[in-house]
Amino acid sequence: MSRQSLLAGGELAANRAEGSGRLRSITAALASVLATILAVPASGAEVDERTLDDLIRRMSVADKLGQLQQFGTDGNTGELLKGQEELLAQGQIGSFINARGARYTNRIQRIAIESSPLKIPVLFGYDVIHGYRTIFPAPLGMASSWDMKAIEQASAIAAREASAAGVRWVFAPMVDIARDPRWGRIIEGAGEDPYLGSRAAAAQVRGLQGATLGEPGHVAACVKHWVAYGAAEGGRDYNSSEVSERTLRGVYFPPFRAALDAGVGSFMTALNELDGEPATVNSFTLGQVLRKEWKFDGVVLSDYQAVEQLIDHGVAKDGEAAAQMALKAGIDVEEQSEMFRKHGATLLQEGKVSQARLDQAVRRILRLKMKLGLFEKPYVDEAIEHAEILCAGNLAAAREVAGRSMVLLRNEGEILPLKPDVQSIAVIGPMAVNPQDPLGPWFADGKKEETVTLLAGIKARAAKAPNPPKVAYAKGCEAVGDSREGFDEALRVARESDVVILAIGEPSDQSGEAASLASLDLPGQQLALAQAIKGTGKPIAVVLLNGRPLTIGWVAENIPAILEAWYPGSQAGNAVADILFGDVNPGGKLPLTFPKTVGQIPLYYNHMNTGRPAGDFKYTSKYADIGNQPLYSFGFGLSYTRFKLDNLALSAKTIPVGGRLEVSVEVENVGPRAGDEVVQLYLRDEVASVTRPVKELRGFERIRLEPGERRTVRFTLETMDLGFYDRENRFCVELGRFKVTVGDSSEGGLDATFELVRR
Repeated sequence: MSRQSLLAGGELAANRAEGSGRLRSITAALASVLATILAVPASGAEVDERTLDDLIRRMSVADKLGQLQQFGTDGNTGELLKGQEELLAQGQIGSFINARGARYTNRIQRIAIESSPLKIPVLFGYDVIHGYRTIFPAPLGMASSWDMKAIEQASAIAAREASAAGVRWVFAPMVDIARDPRWGRIIEGAGEDPYLGSRAAAAQVRGLQGATLGEPGHVAACVKHWVAYGAAEGGRDYNSSEVSERTLRGVYFPPFRAALDAGVGSFMTALNELDGEPATVNSFTLGQVLRKEWKFDGVVLSDYQAVEQLIDHGVAKDGEAAAQMALKAGIDVEEQSEMFRKHGATLLQEGKVSQARLDQAVRRILRLKMKLGLFEKPYVDEAIEHAEILCAGNLAAAREVAGRSMVLLRNEGEILPLKPDVQSIAVIGPMAVNPQDPLGPWFADGKKEETVTLLAGIKARAAKAPNPPKVAYAKGCEAVGDSREGFDEALRVARESDVVILAIGEPSDQSGEAASLASLDLPGQQLALAQAIKGTGKPIAVVLLNGRPLTIGWVAENIPAILEAWYPGSQAGNAVADILFGDVNPGGKLPLTFPKTVGQIPLYYNHMNTGRPAGDFKYTSKYADIGNQPLYSFGFGLSYTRFKLDNLALSAKTIPVGGRLEVSVEVENVGPRAGDEVVQLYLRDEVASVTRPVKELRGFERIRLEPGERRTVRFTLETMDLGFYDRENRFCVELGRFKVTVGDSSEGGLDATFELVRR
């Protein structure tokens, strides 16, 4: 949220339509509080601007343009490409993407330090999305934990491993809000909700960067993709986005603002266009909001070849025009394409780009390098890399976070956890043995050879049982394809076992970037396999490995137990086994809505009510054939125990503008074992000057309770938690009545009301 939008004349306006006029109440006290909350914290060590001035004065135009160029290396090995070593020796490469490994980055760095005239260090960047070598659950999975400490811990471990390998700039977190699961990159974010997304974004930045930018063992984060990339039409990657300014400010901007408030070191622009302007040169989002309103003066990086792609967008006639547009729009570093280096000198000579703008961009990237301490310590200790990568502590954390990220969707008849007296277990399905799929997309330097598969994890855990059950495996079918050749073997193994663990889902290469799908059904013959196994009459528990909500209606109706595991990472098999055998009680909750069918998309919990909300009457806003109810709602998740929420209480029935409201609820574990519950608080503004969602998440807390334990959970609502963007796209808080709902998902819960009044 920007100061300009929130603060009018230094004060917050509180508005509510009353009769024919609008009531406005202004409180200087609240403005002061908001100014404090919204102040962007200073990050990093002091940078000597005079030293920067001197360095920039000594740089040639080629040196400067080199600093603005992020060169690609071999995507698999990180090896330099032809001609890059010569440019390094000339001091004309500022950063690399994909080069990694302490010994290798040190070798590259020595060329820059020992051979180039100005000895400016190189910055190594990499897509470290959910772990560097120790791979944690994919971000959508980690968001399912609703555990910000776990997310921060995973990010900190990723930073330690990456920095030990010479990588000091990571292109994460991805904080795009996504309401269309056809979009493959939905797996890289935190789902559909701006509040949960904002909390996750801040946690990731804190974990990656530490308390201050440049802290040893940490990296510079790059929040992406600015902005509305997740709103691509039809869920097709790289596609156009049409989003109103109010929706941008209220839904898509907040996670980016949260990352900025957490001190993020850089932004990456998106590949989509927005309202007719590519995000790489968008005058509103990049110029007006990010640079002017939010006053961000750090590095803005283009996405991969995004500057050159301005030609394909149809807004630049050639590479020179593309470079001019991007530089003038505020892009500081160009990733992969070389429009800046090829055309920058000509643009300067012709006066199409000013020397001041070039120097500004150079200053930003050099300042980032200084904050990271690269000028003082350009090399990394190779012994640290050996000690840090895949160490026992990192693997233990990956296993724990994976367990906290899984969501139990169904458990009829208490199929799970597996009973101690089970004598034989059939593990069936294509997702049980492939070591690549559990890593998910964008798995950085993760190795499939180091992945614990589901079958391996189940076998290892079964062997530790007092009376170890026999574990048999049959694939049944491939994840993708029409063959049913393996069905007979799978049926035989199922019939000879006491219980079946059916591992199905979507292969990891069907998720992530450039993996948009028109169908969300289980691919290949997996549904047919599930139906065949159901016919054996054996108890079945499905384990889903997938990167998006799938339309699993038949499975949800017919298979008694379903565990949503997402892509759990390096310790996938161990973490799944922990839950199947009851060593870990699942407590995750869905960070987005599961539709019954793809035709319901977009489907999200915080929708508008409409003038004819869905109901039994024909002429209401609903699908006549299937209705609006999702298969699983946002915030949903079961446990091996049961919880009861009661005694919802508000500290007052009315609060003044600038005041605060305390909300409390009692939670009791009324089931047989210890477990975690995520208590969720939602708000609804009942009457406003613009339409408001039916409810909005405004607080949550994950707690652990022993059997019979009862605890009071408390939330504090500030006045700004009640705000929204009005018709003029100004942030405001309006007087009137609000409904509070506290529950265990976005459906149902305990309700109470209060009123915001004039002070």
